[in-house]
Amino acid sequence: MSIQEYRMLIDGELVGAEGGRTYENINPANEEVIGTAPNASVGDVERAIRAARKAFETTSWSTDASLRRRSLGQLQAALTKNLDTLRPILVAEAGSPIALTYDIMLDTSIPMMSHYIDLLDSYDFERTIDPAPGDDPGLRRIIRHEAIGVVSAITPWNYPFYLAIAKLTAALAAGNTVVLKPAPDTPWNTLEIGRIVKEYTDIPDGVVNIVSTDDNEVAAVLTSHPEVDAITFTGSTATGRRIMAAAAPTVKRVTLELGGKSSAILLDDADFGSVIPGVAGSTCSHAGQGCGIYSRLVVPRSRLDEAVEIAVAVMQQMPWGDPNDPGNYMGPLANKRQYESVLRFYDIAQQTSRVVLGGKASNRFEKGYWVEPTVITDVDSLSTVPQEEIFGPLLSILSYEDDADAVRISNNTIYGLAGGVWSADVERAMNVARGMRAGSIGVNGAMWMHESVPFGGYKQSGVGREWGVQGLEDLMETKSIARPA
Repeated sequence: MSIQEYRMLIDGELVGAEGGRTYENINPANEEVIGTAPNASVGDVERAIRAARKAFETTSWSTDASLRRRSLGQLQAALTKNLDTLRPILVAEAGSPIALTYDIMLDTSIPMMSHYIDLLDSYDFERTIDPAPGDDPGLRRIIRHEAIGVVSAITPWNYPFYLAIAKLTAALAAGNTVVLKPAPDTPWNTLEIGRIVKEYTDIPDGVVNIVSTDDNEVAAVLTSHPEVDAITFTGSTATGRRIMAAAAPTVKRVTLELGGKSSAILLDDADFGSVIPGVAGSTCSHAGQGCGIYSRLVVPRSRLDEAVEIAVAVMQQMPWGDPNDPGNYMGPLANKRQYESVLRFYDIAQQTSRVVLGGKASNRFEKGYWVEPTVITDVDSLSTVPQEEIFGPLLSILSYEDDADAVRISNNTIYGLAGGVWSADVERAMNVARGMRAGSIGVNGAMWMHESVPFGGYKQSGVGREWGVQGLEDLMETKSIARPA
């Protein structure tokens, strides 16, 4: 990929950073500099916030649902038109295998926008409610849903385009204006969205602003500035805690989609041969860099050896390597920090468990952030590796005594984002699913991820929900009005 340079979108203009500041964008597959991104200053971010505030207060964006529907439809069509531009960007800067870009990494995330676009035709932003028993018959009560105002949207590096689209679509459909900041490791795909907004849509100037920076102090302005009304963030639980603290002095609305440590529970009557390959594939997808992937396989003690054998066989054959090769399912880790973090967990695994596959860096390539798919077992479920979100291709195989013990193990982390359960008896699986403390559960492989369904976590996996009607309403205020009948 040739050296590229991209621009931010602030107040309807594509601009560089103050003083021409830039930072390097690195390809994680080979550690090569592929170009630069604008390195926004505090002044740039404040200018974007002011533009969003002005657009919220002076345009019809927050009150004209038909404008929002038309503009979001234009954006959706233009993103589809620009797929061939976006695809190599995601491969180069995120290390995503090109095969994954035909799924939610890129292609299938764009049709998901239709949920909110179509909802703008039917959603009741103002409705009159029926009188309650004993209420004053001379009154009429009205419920209104209104935009919050200026939303800071902050996205991570693992699925950067999908998460930018998820946050933008919900916030804009609700009538908000937005300042969107991508992770510093994956700025280009989001900056491209800014160009597309500018060139292809009727979105008023200042409604969408996109800034990039590798300076945490600059980024922190988006979580503390008094003109920001709400924050929607996807990333680590540790960063989510800091964002909540920064938002507290001005009591901002926060939606946080944070870490996960998702368990796949196989009951004793499950078909291990058909289920475990999918679980292991989830663990290795995008090198394990997904908050909802399965990182814990929970199986009956009597079938532990069988589960280990199948998982090892599958992960030994996992196609991984050059992300430009369409036959590969797993690429590199996304950056040096993540590479070093995963290797620390691999070292801990060597000391606290039986490593039956992998457990070290790969020497397949001279450069790049490559690690081996890894399987561990004979490990305490309360020890570090089965407890912490690793964001690498490591599967912990844990054993249980009975169904209640399986539920207990699946629930014994600080996280509660997603999970799955398999059984020949669907009702038995449903009983286990009801006991799992997680926001999204799949029974017998049913896909829980869909734009019509709220997504988010229990416990320290987050606050609020994305997608579904709730994802829209979490970015709106609710007002009640009483008037004479």
